[in-house]
Amino acid sequence: MKNFVLKISLSLVLVLSLLGCDAMKNTNNTQRGSAIGAAGGAILGGILGNNLGNGNNTALGAVIGGVVGGASGAYIGNRMDEQAKRIEEEIPGAEVVRVGEGIAVTFDENSGVYFDTNQDDLNKDSKESLDKLIKILLEYPKTNIVIEGHTDSVGNDIYNMDLSRRRASSVVDHLIKNNVSSNRLTMKYFGEDQPKYDNGTAEGRAKNRRVELAIVANEEFKKEAEEQTSQN
Repeated sequence: MKNFVLKISLSLVLVLSLLGCDAMKNTNNTQRGSAIGAAGGAILGGILGNNLGNGNNTALGAVIGGVVGGASGAYIGNRMDEQAKRIEEEIPGAEVVRVGEGIAVTFDENSGVYFDTNQDDLNKDSKESLDKLIKILLEYPKTNIVIEGHTDSVGNDIYNMDLSRRRASSVVDHLIKNNVSSNRLTMKYFGEDQPKYDNGTAEGRAKNRRVELAIVANEEFKKEAEEQTSQN
C-alpha cells in the first residue's frame, strides 16, 4: 500500500510538471488545488486501472469513481481532509488513505475490526471501533459509504465469496442499527480475489480477513460544493 500511495504522489508531481511552471506562478492555493484536482483525477484513475483492474472493484477505486475535480473538488477535498483526520485520531489502527476527493479506510486486526477464520460476526472490540467511526459518519452526513468484504485464501472460492458477503453485511447491519441511513450505504464483496498481503503466512491471512470502506461525496455535497465555489 505504501508503494501504491507513492506512485500516486509521484503522478501528482508529474501533473504539476505538465501544467507548467509559468501557468502556476500567478495562481493562489485554491486555484492550484483545483488544477491538481481536475488533472489528477484522470491520472489517479489510470493508476488504479493499471494496478487493480476495474477501478470500481476496490475502496480506492470507488473513491476515484466519484472524482469531481476543479474548484468543487478542492472544496470537497478540504472537508474530506477534516474527516480523515478525525478517523485517524479516533481509530489509530485503521489504515486511512486520502485519495482525490474521498477517503479509503481499511479495517483489519490492527484497527480492532477483524474476523476470525470462517467467522462473520462482529465481536465486542469490532463494534467499539465501528461505533467510533459511526460517530464521525453522523457528523458528516453528506457522504456515501461503500462497504467491501474480503477473506483470506483458506477454503474454496464459492465459500469465501459468500463469507465476504456476510462480513460486509455484518458491518452494514451495525451501521444501520446505529442510525447511519441505508440510503448512504453500498455493499460489495470479493471473497479471496483481492488479497493485500501474503496468504502464505498466518499474519498475511489475518490481515486479508478485512473490511474496506470508501467514503465519497453524495449528490447533495457535490451540489453544495458547486454552489459555494461558483460564488467565489
